[in-house]
Amino acid sequence: MPTGYYTHPEFLLHEMGPFHPECPERLQAIEDHLISHGMDGLLDRREASAATAEQIGRVHLPQYIASLAAASPASGYHPIDPDTLMNPHTLAAAAHAAGAAVAATDAVMAGEIENAFCCVRPPGHHAEPDRAMGFCFYNNVAIAARHALAAHGLERVAIVDFDVHHGNGTEAAFRGDAQVLMCSFFQHPFYPYSGTEHIAANMSNIPLPAYTNGLAVREVVETIWLPRLNEFKPQMLFISAGFDAHREDDLGQMGLVEQDYAWITAQLVDVARAHAKGRIVSCLEGGYNPSALSRSVCAHLKVLLER
Repeated sequence: MPTGYYTHPEFLLHEMGPFHPECPERLQAIEDHLISHGMDGLLDRREASAATAEQIGRVHLPQYIASLAAASPASGYHPIDPDTLMNPHTLAAAAHAAGAAVAATDAVMAGEIENAFCCVRPPGHHAEPDRAMGFCFYNNVAIAARHALAAHGLERVAIVDFDVHHGNGTEAAFRGDAQVLMCSFFQHPFYPYSGTEHIAANMSNIPLPAYTNGLAVREVVETIWLPRLNEFKPQMLFISAGFDAHREDDLGQMGLVEQDYAWITAQLVDVARAHAKGRIVSCLEGGYNPSALSRSVCAHLKVLLER
């Protein structure tokens, strides 16, 4: 079966001002790399639709959803925090980003595709049930995982987050939920300065110091993540695919390269094949060096396509 690739023109309309690292050019760099390396035609391209209020509301509180709608500007920018701003297209882009993850979940569950990559923005893993932060508004992966449980009747899903920053929003959405196992590594101490205290039993949080390289990360995956995942036996895997732990990315100080992302992806594909009928939905999170991001995404996609 093919790998689904979800995107939408709305993602290019959301922007947060000149020189902001979370910019439309990120997706354009990925698209250019796919074309130049002959991968574009191998993917089952699908256009995302907007997530419904019910789907978003499985993760985010009604008052928060209403506050975002009220804050959406008719022109210019509305700052949520110094780094997270809304323009007139932000809400539509965020709804389509969450919708891409939901649609990918539906297609994978229906057997139309074995796995999917959602090339979306804004990212989602910092968005808490009642708070936007860290460039994030709706938590795409959390919404999709909750949809898999609620709409498709799955009993166990796993979320793997390899962004350089801790996915505080995803942890907040699922802390203590026995149906969800979350595995992550992240640079620490580092924004958002979370993930190391009061850890729930269903969270496998691995804080790593700056300049940790790929070999050390692979050891974490082999010795900590994989035993937890295989014991949990998830019926579907969701990936918060942030590529800002790459050694060329200035927003983090870790030392991964694209071969490390390919290796991690291969391990997750093996887990999915063993327990989840190969079912994986991966959603783009961070990654702010256009060259490193595009190379890493393509390495990630190549494994999803070939495994």
